[in-house]
Amino acid sequence: MALKCNLLFLTAFLLTGRASLSTTSPCRESDTVLTSQEGPVFFITLNRPEVRNAVDAATAKVLFESFRAFESLDDAKVAVFSGSDGTFCSGYDLKSLSTQHDDDAETTTLYHVGQGHAPMGPSRMTCSKPVIAAVEGHAVAGGLELSLVADMR
Repeated sequence: MALKCNLLFLTAFLLTGRASLSTTSPCRESDTVLTSQEGPVFFITLNRPEVRNAVDAATAKVLFESFRAFESLDDAKVAVFSGSDGTFCSGYDLKSLSTQHDDDAETTTLYHVGQGHAPMGPSRMTCSKPVIAAVEGHAVAGGLELSLVADMR
């Protein structure tokens, strides 16, 4: 794990040209998607370990908003996208999908065709800055789809 983190920081340094990564600032409050920034590196972490980081409608929306936030920050030069607790993402949360109703507002907005918005969140989004997917553990179905958002895996 330490080697993986060192490689990510080295890659981020090479992409940004900055040696100092000491400032940490949380960027968004969410239980399912954690974001923070250390210098020019923006971290996005799926945080639903109880379902192996499966994405439901609410998580997809927050994930999409997190990538948009990264895009809008001038001082964020590279994003590192990962999953918590040893699993990148196990795809869409089928259990939550089975309990959604057609008139559910989240489901309706989830499938709205917008710039880059998709059922998994940002999987149709094109980022103008580099994204590194720190894939550890499973990345199946929609999880593989999310890993393909990144420029490096």
